[in-house]
Amino acid sequence: MRTTTVGDVTILLPDLDPEDLDQVTDLFDEDIRDGLFDGVSWRGGQLADRSIRGCRITGADLGEVSWEAGALYGCEIVGTDLSGATLTGISIERCAFTGSRFTGTRLIDVRLKDVLFDNCRFDYATLNRVSAAGSVAFTNCTFGHGNWSSCRLPGIALRSCDLSDLELESCPLDGADLRGSRLQHFRTSLENVKGVALGEDQLPDLTRLAINALSIVVRAGD
Repeated sequence: MRTTTVGDVTILLPDLDPEDLDQVTDLFDEDIRDGLFDGVSWRGGQLADRSIRGCRITGADLGEVSWEAGALYGCEIVGTDLSGATLTGISIERCAFTGSRFTGTRLIDVRLKDVLFDNCRFDYATLNRVSAAGSVAFTNCTFGHGNWSSCRLPGIALRSCDLSDLELESCPLDGADLRGSRLQHFRTSLENVKGVALGEDQLPDLTRLAINALSIVVRAGD
């Protein structure tokens, strides 16, 4: 069993042996299991009620893919482009994403469990009604100009991430670990960050967040 720990979050990771995987180049009509995808392009592809299990995907172009229902289970996704993709109603479990791009990606009604995102880009990405059903961690990721709304993500780890200009709407992060993350221009109500863990060096950013959220006017003394 392969695991990793981010702060207080322990994630069960996929444990794949490339020698046990079959090379795959095309999208099929049936579910895919134990496949190795290297440099494939499925840009703009359509998937419905499909499952991909026990696969390793590296250097793939999945930009603008539309995937509705189904599951991604026990997979490693490395250096893959999912920019502009729309993922709706899928379950992602025991997966690791490394060095992948989610620029402008939309995740809607997605369920996450034992998922690690490391060094990924979520600029302008939209998360709507995304839920964490188990351990979830983001490390060294960027979320510039993104929007999260109506998500349930308590206790997740957002370590050493850039949250600049990320906006949260009805998205409580109770118990989340934000230590080491950049909070400049982070846009959210104070209710959404109730109970999060921060480092001492982040307190000035939290102060600015509180001042903006409460519409406090800071004036120089007479």
